[in-house]
Amino acid sequence: RMSPIRAASHADSARAAQLVEQARGALEKYKDVRVAERDGYRMFAPGIKNQPVYHFTNLRLAIRERFKFDPAQPSSLLYKSNPDGSLRLVGAMYTAPKDATPEELNARVPLGVAQWHLHTNMCVPRLTQTARWKEVSNGRPVFGPASPIATSDACDKVNGKFLPVVFNWMVHANLYEPEVWADHH
Repeated sequence: RMSPIRAASHADSARAAQLVEQARGALEKYKDVRVAERDGYRMFAPGIKNQPVYHFTNLRLAIRERFKFDPAQPSSLLYKSNPDGSLRLVGAMYTAPKDATPEELNARVPLGVAQWHLHTNMCVPRLTQTARWKEVSNGRPVFGPASPIATSDACDKVNGKFLPVVFNWMVHANLYEPEVWADHH
């Protein structure tokens, strides 16, 4: 699910520019992924190779972000692979509670310049069946965000667990790339 799109105002653009400036200044040190790891950021889904964007999440900050937004302390740092296999910092991911209203999302990052997303209606394997994550049917994954399964009944038919909402609202700020606010999903 995507947040509503709003027309950008001058105030939105000015506030977004201020957020980007704050974030860039605070996150510069994380261009070295080892510094991020030392500060508690861990790669999400490390077993999945060739991800378009690697999320390094700090669980403590992700929990804190439910209550307080700070552009200098994002839930996740976003990295892309370089040709030599090293990682380069491209941005940050911020979160908000899954029940946040559009006004609450807008108070964090203006909806005139960014669109938040919420992962919904996902079918996943049962906890004891992690090997099933690799299952494919008709060329598409049976489980996860790329699965065509989007209802509880369809998920039951493959003996999966249906999740109406996964995680919280998220927004990606591509701070070191040409397009600043974006979503790669």
